Amino acid sequence: MSENTKIDFIYLSEPDMIEAGVTDMSACVDTMEEMFVLLHKGDYRMAGPNSDSHGAMITFPEESPFPTMPKPTADRRLMAMPAYLGGDFQTCGVKWYGSNIANREKGLPRSILMFILNDIDTGAPLAYMSANLLSAYRTGAIPGVGARYLARKDAKVIGLLGPGVMGKTSVASFMAARPNIDTIKIKGRGKKSLDNFLHWLKAEYPQITNVSVVDTDEAVVRDSDIVTYCNSGEVGDPSTYPIVKREWVKPGAYLAMPASCMLDDGMSGAGVRKVMDSIGLYEAWYEEVPKPAHNVIPLIGMRFMDMIADGLMSKDELEDLGAIVAGATPARQNDDEIIIMSVGGMPVEDVAWATRIYQNALEKGIGVKLNLWDTPALR
Repeated sequence: MSENTKIDFIYLSEPDMIEAGVTDMSACVDTMEEMFVLLHKGDYRMAGPNSDSHGAMITFPEESPFPTMPKPTADRRLMAMPAYLGGDFQTCGVKWYGSNIANREKGLPRSILMFILNDIDTGAPLAYMSANLLSAYRTGAIPGVGARYLARKDAKVIGLLGPGVMGKTSVASFMAARPNIDTIKIKGRGKKSLDNFLHWLKAEYPQITNVSVVDTDEAVVRDSDIVTYCNSGEVGDPSTYPIVKREWVKPGAYLAMPASCMLDDGMSGAGVRKVMDSIGLYEAWYEEVPKPAHNVIPLIGMRFMDMIADGLMSKDELEDLGAIVAGATPARQNDDEIIIMSVGGMPVEDVAWATRIYQNALEKGIGVKLNLWDTPALR
């Protein structure tokens, strides 16, 4: 039996990723739906003892004897996010996440991401790819999956806090799920980001004819069919997080929250359906971080975990989006129920979308073929 030890893989730059379809939000939402069914079935693995961990992050001390060691400044993250996904994907991979909010002063994105996709049998690399767009689109697609199942079918109005990258991809996914949307209300912190978003919106979605810039969180939420908070800011004190009050929310609203958020007692209590992108993800996070967890991870899902630990909520009140997509739990049941979804982000999402982009790239001959070795020097 002859051996074939040669290993080649492809490198995909950001322009290659775009050519291979990474910005096709409708396809990304479809792919995330497939992923959620596998998540519900259990045909996946992430890191950690319960196989649900967000990843492994390097942390830095406030005070270090080494002057060259990075300081724990805002959004300073060096993080590996590995996962395996089964079903028709049958791949594994890891996203390497480097982030520093000071990058913006250098004209760089806050985060610079790369992804490696691997063969699950040999572990050999299949692709090494630019991952900023990969990550942005898979993150934005999750609110859109939620919208397909949880937003009213006649939804017309989006309320958006934070018109940055996450705001753009979330709006794109809402449009993929509910194409009859024609109105958006936007709150941002600076003219530059607002102008950039408005220019993008006009170019991408001219059917959204009613556009207004608002000044308060309340104005974002009131009379909106779909609400999303995509803001950035300091973490630590939940009283400073942007809030949603029950009195602001119209009957039938769907709220997708992938960023920091605080809820009043009315939104945390009975009468509001509470959906998680993955309950296991939040349970893993809760084991890993100091308490109260919402002070460390500002997502509403972590507020729910704190409330469960404090005896203020039952875990039975939480629903998994995967169970809803798989049909094991009801989707929206009437036009009046209010549904809020916490969006945390999972490495299996990266694996799913990276696999589809890799397959597209092979089919279209996109990317640069690189050789790892013909025969390994050590074996």
